[in-house]
Amino acid sequence: MTKFKQYLELTKPRVVALLVFCAVIGMFLAVDSDGNRVLPTWQSGLFGTLGIWLASASAAAFNHLIDQRIDKLMARTSHRPLATGELTPMQVFVFAMSLGIVSMLVLVLLVNMLTAVLTFFSLIGYAVIYTAYLKRATPQNIVIGGLAGAAPPVLGWTAVTGSLHPYALQLLLIIFVWTPPHFWALAIFRVDDYSRAQVPMLPVTHGVTFTRWHILFYTVLLFLVTLLPFLTGMNGLIYLFGAVVLGIGFLWYAVRLFSSTDDFFPMKMFNYSIIYLMVLFAFLLADHWLVEPVIHLPVRFEPIV
Repeated sequence: MTKFKQYLELTKPRVVALLVFCAVIGMFLAVDSDGNRVLPTWQSGLFGTLGIWLASASAAAFNHLIDQRIDKLMARTSHRPLATGELTPMQVFVFAMSLGIVSMLVLVLLVNMLTAVLTFFSLIGYAVIYTAYLKRATPQNIVIGGLAGAAPPVLGWTAVTGSLHPYALQLLLIIFVWTPPHFWALAIFRVDDYSRAQVPMLPVTHGVTFTRWHILFYTVLLFLVTLLPFLTGMNGLIYLFGAVVLGIGFLWYAVRLFSSTDDFFPMKMFNYSIIYLMVLFAFLLADHWLVEPVIHLPVRFEPIV
């Protein structure tokens, strides 16, 4: 690998791309305090996206640094540049710190302080609280730590408006509830890896069957949570149709997980969950700009500054 590719791998480009995608969707879903659609300016759109990307990449690099012992023991991560010795811990630390500092400068100077503060806490939540502590402390690590990974659409929203609307929190809640079934499907497939690395993921500590029940529970909860944007008037029938169809597909995978004899089925569910989130947010965006919400709440939401 060239040095460029090694440093690029530290940023987990595919994972970060999904986070940035959700942040950009959040920008184009933003509304003001009266519920009127708001388009991002070129500055908030460009520099908001850049700042969020840099912060996400920084958190990913810190994840490589903190997890280097675990990465060496797991087949999925043993090729990473720090695990193979192609990069040194100091190189990774300097790279991660540089990305984090530049991201904060971009957000503070060129976007707004609220987005910078929320992004900073998200970075700390993932890189320190989740990776350094929760991941090794409890089988509920991905549930608690998922809050940091659910922040991007909120960050995109605040980059445009400079305020935090309750509608934005619904986007956070969707990703927060989506994260456990998404990640536990991968954990089932990689249970031997996590066991060898002594990471207390749920299928390691409580078994695969117990984890399947948890996946089903969170998938049902996710189906219900994804109805909120319609029920609160944030989105209309186009979104509702998409959410229901995608949710039924997710539920099928969660139920099928109990009876499938295909060892790769958990990975099929994991892959579907990624497509699910991207298409769900695409439905949110399409509905937001194509039709008016079918329900308008009588109570006006005031932004949280």
